[in-house]
Amino acid sequence: MKELRRIVICCVIFTKLHECQGANLSFPENFIIGAATASYQIEGAWNVSDKGENVWDWFTHNKPENIADGSTGDVACDSYHKYEEDVQWVKNLGLDFYRFSVSWSRVLPNGFANEVSEDGIQYYKNLTTLLVANGIEPIVTIYHWDHPQILEDLGGWTNELMVEWYTDYARILFEELGPMVKTFITINEPKVYCEQGYNSTTKKAPGKILENMGHYLCVHNTLKAHATAYHLYDDEFRAIQEGQIGIVTPCAGWVPGDNVTEESIERHFQFDCGWIMHPIYVGDYPEIVKTRVAYVSALENYPFSRLPEFSQDWIEYINGTADFFGLNHYTSSMPIFDTAEELGIYTRDSGIIKNTNSSWSAGSSSWLYVLPEGFGNVLRMIRDQYNNPPLYVFENGYSDTGELEDYRRINYYYEYVSEMLTAINDDGCNVVAYTIWSLLDNFEWNAGYTELFGIISVDFNSSNRTRSAKLSTSWWQEVISTRTLQDVPSNGTRR
Repeated sequence: MKELRRIVICCVIFTKLHECQGANLSFPENFIIGAATASYQIEGAWNVSDKGENVWDWFTHNKPENIADGSTGDVACDSYHKYEEDVQWVKNLGLDFYRFSVSWSRVLPNGFANEVSEDGIQYYKNLTTLLVANGIEPIVTIYHWDHPQILEDLGGWTNELMVEWYTDYARILFEELGPMVKTFITINEPKVYCEQGYNSTTKKAPGKILENMGHYLCVHNTLKAHATAYHLYDDEFRAIQEGQIGIVTPCAGWVPGDNVTEESIERHFQFDCGWIMHPIYVGDYPEIVKTRVAYVSALENYPFSRLPEFSQDWIEYINGTADFFGLNHYTSSMPIFDTAEELGIYTRDSGIIKNTNSSWSAGSSSWLYVLPEGFGNVLRMIRDQYNNPPLYVFENGYSDTGELEDYRRINYYYEYVSEMLTAINDDGCNVVAYTIWSLLDNFEWNAGYTELFGIISVDFNSSNRTRSAKLSTSWWQEVISTRTLQDVPSNGTRR
């Protein structure tokens, strides 16, 4: 009788079926929770000391029409000067780790390793030292989209020499920060900056369209750079520093819908997630990606596939270069095959259309639909495709316009984290960490300051860039202190 009463009360309070069935909303033992930021989005100080110009400095200064509000990251959150306050926020939240990225042009002003900025490297040493002193694990992203402009003038990620230039840069960070850092991320989201930076003039720096193949060259060289840095760490630093290293990719999810099939889901996954991770976990690009790009390239009368080929040596060299699966996840869609192809019209290499539904709840970002079911689908697919590797969720978050009473953000976190815990506890997914995106409201790339993801508010109209708590700040404090997912505050409503 008592058990029946408990279930009835649970079903009255909660709306989700698995909650009514007594879902475990506690985090597993040794599970870690952190928050993330990126250098260009928060640091500001764009021309302080001897820092060089990076591609986002150039892009925002020369193409302001591509930023929703015409803004820049010149000051952003001013974390270059306010990092001590940021660390205090991290500590007060009770977070286990803080993921931040290093600005390549702050450390190497001219892009190359022949000139290292003492001020630049000292900034990151100070930040890392302060985190460690406060019991917070630093997780360092070596590259988060802001390479030096001089390297872009030389071709950027379409130039294979970037592999060498990037590795020289990574070596410096291993040497200078490695003694205090146990987790390095080589590169954040190659798919995004390659597709939107080298196959679009408006979305991301450097803003180029290169014959519908620049993004493929970019990913090709990025994977080589990642693998080379991984082997460098493995050969020269791992034994001494005893750390781990991997890459981070975004993987969008999927939900059921008309004409969504197992085949369309599989192709969607391979073009979205497998394009980056298949070479690392299996070897070479997914077969469907190679076949489709070659086929569409032939239809366009190219005498070659726009997707470059890896030599067998590179296939073997890249395969296995990850100590963990780094995942960023925000949203999902209903992937279906493009029926125009039945008429001989080919408009996309994948042949997949990502359908959405106007009835879905969404954030202030036009692309961010709240579909937690898709998160679980991605986690299970990664489990099955890649032999259930240790998985770090390195970004997950919700955009609004800066509300302090951010009930919708809390609702998003509740539903997505609940879905993740179900994938862990019921489906055996090997998720070991979760990262809030983002610690701070910040410069959101081509959206400028019109879309804000932070659990801490930043007043961008204040010269001091004043920080203040949101409702989600205290909600996360409670979640972290109890290691249990807390319900949405009473004024908030679930979808």
